[in-house]
Amino acid sequence: MSRKTYKEQLPNEVLDRLKRKEKLNILDVREPEEWESGHIPGAKHIPLGQINSALNEIDPKQETFVVCRSGNRSGRACEYLSGLGYNVVNMPGGMSEWTGNMEYGK
Repeated sequence: MSRKTYKEQLPNEVLDRLKRKEKLNILDVREPEEWESGHIPGAKHIPLGQINSALNEIDPKQETFVVCRSGNRSGRACEYLSGLGYNVVNMPGGMSEWTGNMEYGK
């Protein structure tokens, strides 16, 4: 079993950073219909299956928070991207935890 090569930050911690006006790079890897049902303001949308062809849209040196619905797909994206040298952070719990109790950006 491999060791995680990326960090994780919970939705409430990411929200706290946004409320402090921190400029965060957020990558949403959900499918288009999921994205359209609601997303974090300012996030970049690249579905998981398209990440390989969109690597030029992600800065490998900047910390990027990766989100999906529950944290599973974002975890896979983080494994892949961190293996390529990208500085990524998974958000376990994903948008299901984000939308359930947070109103940031509304």
